[in-house]
Amino acid sequence: MAVVVMKFGGTSVANVERIRNVALHVKREVEAGNKVAVVVSAMSGATNQLVSWVREASLLHDAREYDAVVATGEQVTAGLLAIVLQSMGLQARSWQGWQIPIITSGAHGSARILDVKADDLAARIHGGEIAVVTGFQGIEPDSGRISTLGRGGSDTSAVALAVALHADVCDIYTDVDGVYTTDPRIVSKAKRLPKVSYEEMLEMASLGSKVLQTRSVELAMVYRMRVRVLSSFVSPEGMEPVRIGELENIGTMVCDEDQIVEQQVVSGIAYAKDEAKVTILKVEDKPGVAARIFGPLADASINVDMIVQNVAPDGKSTDMTFTVQAAELPRTLEVLKAAKSDIGYFDVKASADVVKISVIGIGMRSHAGVAAQMFKALSEKGINILAISTSEIKISVLIDAAYAELAVRTLHTLYGLDAA
Repeated sequence: MAVVVMKFGGTSVANVERIRNVALHVKREVEAGNKVAVVVSAMSGATNQLVSWVREASLLHDAREYDAVVATGEQVTAGLLAIVLQSMGLQARSWQGWQIPIITSGAHGSARILDVKADDLAARIHGGEIAVVTGFQGIEPDSGRISTLGRGGSDTSAVALAVALHADVCDIYTDVDGVYTTDPRIVSKAKRLPKVSYEEMLEMASLGSKVLQTRSVELAMVYRMRVRVLSSFVSPEGMEPVRIGELENIGTMVCDEDQIVEQQVVSGIAYAKDEAKVTILKVEDKPGVAARIFGPLADASINVDMIVQNVAPDGKSTDMTFTVQAAELPRTLEVLKAAKSDIGYFDVKASADVVKISVIGIGMRSHAGVAAQMFKALSEKGINILAISTSEIKISVLIDAAYAELAVRTLHTLYGLDAA
């Protein structure tokens, strides 16, 4: 017997028919004797509709009322799934975030979970009841108002609940059957990874992989909660229920590095198309200029990723290139224009026609030459590198968007990731 938290995303609960399919997955676990809590997202497209209504009502709206509106999407799904489970003869009830309660910070629209007081819910689960919990939401204790966690917050809700319940595993059901070496739509030979470390998954999530939300991976890593990525579109009858010691049979397990016996040098290739490149021309080459550039951007809450500074041939001026999220490009240019007199530069050039390609793998810690292989392979394909950033288990390069798919396929083959 295991305690299992099952999370189902928007596409998995897109309509009542799919909610019935989710209920069959839940029933499989219950009939195997497992204690189950289910975390659900809003039906696919529901949150977008709610957000559009809020913005139609007023562009300058109260963030607390925004949360009150958008949180209703998950409430509908939770109620419908509880009804379907009851119709199958199972004992189930829905829980909203504030009823557990899931305590959050007061940053409405992007709150962070501070605590999960799950004693009552745990008692119900161990008494045989299925808890169907609304993801993405909690309560801000000072005001007693509903709060939401931001896009993808249901993943974080599920992991936090799993930690609070001391669950054996947190299963994240999506529209894919695991984490792949890269996007199968680009590389047909991409293969599913049976296991991936928390560190690798965190890099993948932050570098373009949409399988798991970054904050959920961070939380799982801190509390060493095992997370599996599974597909809800596989027939429930064709899947085995959770059995402790047999969690690696399906999907992808996100776990500690020491649980991975055969560590690949490179585990995956990620790409992010939502990047923009900004180059500031002829900046004075003297101490403090970087602070004058990036200080105002930080004050405007604009996150800067890659940074490249060219050598000043005359010793007086230099060019500075960096990347930001494409959606932040207009604000970035406004901030730089406002700070031009303080920074002291000649001109600014910007382009959103770029893509970031990243090579990720815990095996890179103990293997030399990974970057050299990457640069050589891209060079042989005529792909120019615009910027580079690295970490202990990642190398990222910025290239022209036109070469994105060629670069991904080239690197996927280079590091032996193509499926046989």
